[in-house]
Amino acid sequence: MVVLNKIYTRTGDKGDTALSDGSRVAKHDQRVEAYGTVDELNATLGLCRLHAADGMADRLSVIQNDLFDLGADLSRPNMASDDQAGYPVLRIIDAQVSRLEAEIDEMNADLKPLRSFILPGGTVLAAHLHLSRTVARRAERRATELAAAGDVNGAAVRYLNRLSDWLFVAARQANGEGSEDILWVPGASR
Repeated sequence: MVVLNKIYTRTGDKGDTALSDGSRVAKHDQRVEAYGTVDELNATLGLCRLHAADGMADRLSVIQNDLFDLGADLSRPNMASDDQAGYPVLRIIDAQVSRLEAEIDEMNADLKPLRSFILPGGTVLAAHLHLSRTVARRAERRATELAAAGDVNGAAVRYLNRLSDWLFVAARQANGEGSEDILWVPGASR
């Protein structure tokens, strides 16, 4: 259980922060950039939930919780030392990725196949979901950049990749099951 009695600690006043293993790194460290972008993504999903009906809001709530798990995962380097932590280390697991895939398939079953790329927009919810999708893609880029430089849980990267797909399909569903999608017209303004 987390207990936060005091919000400010002054420990980061010189530009560094603690990772979940206790080590300290610069606030601009690749690992901090990765889990910070996941935090930003989570905040955008909070905006989505304001406009979502119960079923979609419930799914978004589960994803927001997953993103806290993902942030905890990314904030702990050195996966090889997980068993020596003295507490259960929180890592994203493939079952969380599989759940997203099942939900994508379920939502996509009601949608007509795309014959064009679509522009972000349509309903308020769809516009927010598209914004979240772009932040998810950035979080994925940060996570893959971190993975190239060090050790990152592969399921965490897969989760972010699937989540951006999930958000795309959810945006189409929020656009009247695709009927309110705004289609890209190549060269329309020439």
